[in-house]
Amino acid sequence: MKILVINCGSSSLKYQLIDMDDNKKVIAKGLCERIGIEGSRLTHKVPGHDDIVIDKEMKDHKVAVTMVMDALMDKEYGVVKDKSEIGAVGHRVLHGSVFFTDSVVINDEVKRVIRECFDLGPLHNPANLIGIEACEAILGDTPQVAVFDTAFHQTMPKKAYMYAIPSEYFEKYHIRKYGFHGTSHSYVSKRALEVADLDPDNSKVIVCHLGNGSSVSAVLNGKCVDTSMGLTPLQGLVMGTRCGDVDAAVVQYIANKENRTVDDVLNILNKKSGVLGISGVSSDFRDLEAAENEGNEAAHTAMECFVYSVVKYIGAYVAAMNGVDAIVFTAGIGENNKDIRNRVLSYFTYLGVEVDDEKNSVRGEEIVVSTPASKVKVCVIPTNEEVAIANETLACVQ
Repeated sequence: MKILVINCGSSSLKYQLIDMDDNKKVIAKGLCERIGIEGSRLTHKVPGHDDIVIDKEMKDHKVAVTMVMDALMDKEYGVVKDKSEIGAVGHRVLHGSVFFTDSVVINDEVKRVIRECFDLGPLHNPANLIGIEACEAILGDTPQVAVFDTAFHQTMPKKAYMYAIPSEYFEKYHIRKYGFHGTSHSYVSKRALEVADLDPDNSKVIVCHLGNGSSVSAVLNGKCVDTSMGLTPLQGLVMGTRCGDVDAAVVQYIANKENRTVDDVLNILNKKSGVLGISGVSSDFRDLEAAENEGNEAAHTAMECFVYSVVKYIGAYVAAMNGVDAIVFTAGIGENNKDIRNRVLSYFTYLGVEVDDEKNSVRGEEIVVSTPASKVKVCVIPTNEEVAIANETLACVQ
């Protein structure tokens, strides 16, 4: 069976068409980037062929999905002659609250719950649902599966996921920390055990999923015991457009000063904050780095705030697990930005972290970038959420 995996992020869409009957071979893959940002681009990759790059405005994720399907079926560089060759579609879905803790075949009820969780995942759940409905419009009755982002983090103990608010809100509304990027954290933490040659039953791994949306997880003996994101993806690190951790009173303060509603302020904290808000330049870290290199002080401050937030969570999770065996970087920034990795790791010389600069310059490979003398192993592991999602999809539709 050929499974199309759609992974809609807040400003990106990754996809892979995977042949599950041919050793999970990737037939085609690609990336739509800068969705909703000037300079949108689709890069379509077919093994053994030159990349196809299409520069075209993508005002939203619906346009992006349409472009992906066109690329897959293109007469010149496509890989399927007819949409009927796609046996199922697997979607990364951010939030299902307490209603879905496992992957599920999508129907009207599932879509209703995804829609009801828009306020819990305002940057992702709407994009996820758009992706689902766009695929429905193009692929008709082809089965689609929702793979929820929160599942991996359900092993957190109560002390990690409970908020110190009246318990009635937990009981009535299920207000608690859920965590996100779960498919990525699950895949990368498992690969880290092999790449770093660690004992699965005696391992302490910190995974840094760093992209436009970012999160850190603490994985003890293969199970998540804490993670930076919370009830929604707004909590945690400074991100592309999300503020991360702030005093909750900030919401009231801005609302009162600016005569705004709570919803207005949350929209600001989700879509106009983070490094974009601090810098006034962009939510894209490549733009931010270029501005910083040109001497833009606000861009420099934004980068420093981002790095410092990552450092604080790593430090917290070292304490929570009473040590760490491996620190792992993944996702767009974590995999590709050597400078940010170096900035983060410079804070952990006290742990005996030593980085091999030559190895740390390698891109696109699973690699240990620390020196043999380093007391903590540092790895860069490209995430492969798509394979994990394809596995879940196949299990649901068989």
